[in-house]
Amino acid sequence: MALADLVDIFFPPTCVGCARVLPGRAAFCATCAPEVERVPSIHCLRCCEPGVFKEDVCPRCHLRPPPFSRAFAPFAHAGPISRAVHQMKYEDHPELAAPLGELLAVEARGFLVQAPVEVVPVPLHPARLRERRYDQASLLAQSLARAAGLHVLTDVLVRERRTERQVGRTEAEREANVDGAFGASRDLTGARLLLVDDVFTTGATARAAAAALHASGAVEVQVLTLARAYSL
Repeated sequence: MALADLVDIFFPPTCVGCARVLPGRAAFCATCAPEVERVPSIHCLRCCEPGVFKEDVCPRCHLRPPPFSRAFAPFAHAGPISRAVHQMKYEDHPELAAPLGELLAVEARGFLVQAPVEVVPVPLHPARLRERRYDQASLLAQSLARAAGLHVLTDVLVRERRTERQVGRTEAEREANVDGAFGASRDLTGARLLLVDDVFTTGATARAAAAALHASGAVEVQVLTLARAYSL
C-alpha cells in the first residue's frame, strides 16, 4: 500500500469549509462546493474589485494608484471560504493553511504565469505571533510556494508596529491603523515580489506593505490573496 493511501486512512481529507470527512481528495464537500463564490472575471485590473469601471480601473485605484502593480484573489470572502479563513486565523486551525494554499495555487494559476517567483507573506507582529503561535499568511504562502514552484522569502517584510484588527473599521481607519506599520529587513534593490495574504478588503494592508518593500528597493510588487472582500 502506498504511503499516500496510508495517510488517507489515518488522516482522511476533510472539507475546508465544514470539516466533513471526504471520500476522496478535494477541497470542499458536496454541500459546501456549490456555495463557493469566485471573484467575477470583470474586475479592476489593479486591485481586483469586482465591477465594470472606466478604463478597467476602479475609482479608488484611479484616484490613488496603489504601490502594487496588480492584485488578484480567486474567491469572494463569503460562504465556505470565509469560514475556512476565520477558522485558520482565529480558531486555532493552522492545518487549514496547507489545503488552502494548494487550492490558491490551482485557482490562481493564470495570474501566477506573469507573477514574481519570490513570495513575501504579510507578517504578524511578534506580540501577535506569540499569542496565536503561528502566522497564517506565512503558512499559506509556504503551501502556495510548494504547490506552484515558487520561493518564499522569510523575514524580509516585518511588522514594526503592532496594529489592531482591521475588521469593522472604515477605509480611513484601516489606512491609519497600518500607516508605517511595515518595514523591510534588508536591501531589496531590483527585486520583483509577490505579496501574499489571506484576505484583501480595501487594500490598506497591501498598500502599506508594498510601500515598505518599494522603499527598500523593490521594483515591482504584485499581490495575491485567497479571498476578496468587496468594498465599493
